[in-house]
Amino acid sequence: MMRYLMYLLLGLLSSCSNAERSIKVKGSDTEVNLVVSLAEGFYKVHADFSVAISGGGSGLGIASLLNGQTDIANSSRPLNREETELLKTKGIPIRTVIFAEDATAFIVSKDFPLDSIDIVSLTRVLNGQYKTWKPVIGQDIQINIYGRQSNSGTHSFISKKLKIAFSRDAKEMNGSAQIVEGVKRDKSGIGYVGAGYILHDGVNQPIKVLKIIEKKGMTAISPLDTKAIAAHRYYFQRPLYQFIPLTSWNKVAAFINFEKGQAGQKIITTSGYYIIPK
Repeated sequence: MMRYLMYLLLGLLSSCSNAERSIKVKGSDTEVNLVVSLAEGFYKVHADFSVAISGGGSGLGIASLLNGQTDIANSSRPLNREETELLKTKGIPIRTVIFAEDATAFIVSKDFPLDSIDIVSLTRVLNGQYKTWKPVIGQDIQINIYGRQSNSGTHSFISKKLKIAFSRDAKEMNGSAQIVEGVKRDKSGIGYVGAGYILHDGVNQPIKVLKIIEKKGMTAISPLDTKAIAAHRYYFQRPLYQFIPLTSWNKVAAFINFEKGQAGQKIITTSGYYIIPK
């Protein structure tokens, strides 16, 4: 599914003169496929609504929130201190919804001679301490990192989780689709995307999802292991947020209720994401 293009659902094709039935959603690439699927399901029971969804990254969604350009800001990270202060300064009260959980997957090409990686080695790969794969797989081939720009929630999540600055040589891609494309064509590449994206759009791609070993002696865990995720055993799992200005709450409430209802929960799980335990 293409990123950074506006996703216009069928509801937009019918003229919707009532602004209270027209919802704008912007932000996280990790969430965009999932929210498109949720909106399609929502439209089946709320045909009087229209929902326009675009990606671009968590930072873009939050910027749109600050500029009054969205009804829902999708974000794969919490608001930072500066963003919280800006919202207060601009007098924009919001509601925060955590509607699903995601696991970040680290991917390599399908034939890459590695199935799992420990946190220490992964850190040294991503921060540029390792320039080649020799310390990891014994082959002296250059490491190519396919990542995101700093406004990406996933970029921020990994950076904070590993307490690193990414290597200056890391390639900054525009979205998950570009990362997958880069890795599948690069036999020495490594990238990161949401596990939900892999299950939704990348399951048939010639890539391999690495298992993660948190500490020596521990079992390698895959982000695609639903039981491990439910038990919070995977190192890179996180909640997914939606920030909603109170001025938009009345018109988006039906959509949020759909997400939390049985039909919405089913879409979340079948799309490869995880339900937040109540």
